[in-house]
Amino acid sequence: MNYSNLFKIAVRAIAANKTRSFLTALGIIIGIASVITMLAVGQGTKKSIQANIAEMGSNMIMIGPGADRRGGVRQDASSMETLKMNDYESIKDECTYIKAISPVVNKSGQFIYGNENAPSTIYGVNQDYMEIRQISVADGDMFTDADIKASAKECILGQTVVDNLFPNGGDPIGKTVRFNSIPFRVIGVLKKKGYNSMGMDQDDLVLAPYTSVMKRILAQTYLGGIQCSAITEGVTEKATDQITTILRRNHKLCDATETTIADEDDFNIRSQEELSSMMTSTTDMLTILLGCVAGISLVVGGIGIMNIMYVSVTERTREIGLRMSVGARGIDILNQFLIEAIMLSVTGGIIGVMLGIGASYLIKSAAHWPIVIEGWTILMSFAVCTLTGVFFGWYPAKKAAQLDPIEALRYE
Repeated sequence: MNYSNLFKIAVRAIAANKTRSFLTALGIIIGIASVITMLAVGQGTKKSIQANIAEMGSNMIMIGPGADRRGGVRQDASSMETLKMNDYESIKDECTYIKAISPVVNKSGQFIYGNENAPSTIYGVNQDYMEIRQISVADGDMFTDADIKASAKECILGQTVVDNLFPNGGDPIGKTVRFNSIPFRVIGVLKKKGYNSMGMDQDDLVLAPYTSVMKRILAQTYLGGIQCSAITEGVTEKATDQITTILRRNHKLCDATETTIADEDDFNIRSQEELSSMMTSTTDMLTILLGCVAGISLVVGGIGIMNIMYVSVTERTREIGLRMSVGARGIDILNQFLIEAIMLSVTGGIIGVMLGIGASYLIKSAAHWPIVIEGWTILMSFAVCTLTGVFFGWYPAKKAAQLDPIEALRYE
């Protein structure tokens, strides 16, 4: 018997039990749709995070106080006061692999203008901070070196703070806002950046000279951190090594010798390259987890196909005996039932792919989550459909092929 006849027989058998065939394929449909949707969300999140990190500057280096301890280990207060102004000056003067550097101090609090108020964070920085974080002033001016030297009470507002303090659309330039009880004159407004992939509002901030924040708000002489950017992404590691050497010298930390152990760093350094790698590995793990969870429904769908094929073999025992009595071989019977199983799974796969793509775009429009549907996910889905049909359809088909024709004809 040729394959075209086997295909026609399989189509007639499926069409004769439309509802049962649809319910059998439903497990595959849901499984494939779930896999494509989960992978689309996972890949979309990964691409969005990578894009946001690139926007912040792929060559950015962040220096923080305190030893590099992870896992929630608590450190004493003095360990968070290890970065001083002379560290910033030394890195600025001696590090040959950086092109921009800024001290960073910050304080969260309430901004007030007239009857309006808004919670936000004020960041004390210098002009290089704009280049490092790839932000710019949309309206007004940036503070100058003279403003930093004089600890001027001037600030630049992010767009979210402007919207909260000036809800009627008034021009904030030249106005005086208060941070808690300290007045700051607004000299500029930052260009809007919107939310990043982690849901953080990048416009909910206020910039001011770092000297103003340190003296007038925090009353401290140490820095909350130092941010800089390497000349190129390729020299980030060299810049990190050079900064480590400078800080260890400044902090009088001893290196290892034959008789002594090296002093532990009292600072930590993070690069965007390291952050990007960490975030990518995390999202990859989550994507795999989501895919595995969705794949469970594929196994359930495959078991459903095997179950229905067993029922089909039992119901059509006399038909199988009749076909074998008129010359059909065991391989023909096996192929007939195997084709039915594959058709059910592939048809379910096609519907599942369309449903998965539709669900992905529905999530994008309703929840505003980033999605990326890649070609390999669709190809993988079809491969899984075919393998599911073969794997779960083989044993029932083999059982049908091994029926004794005489016993099959006698079956009631």
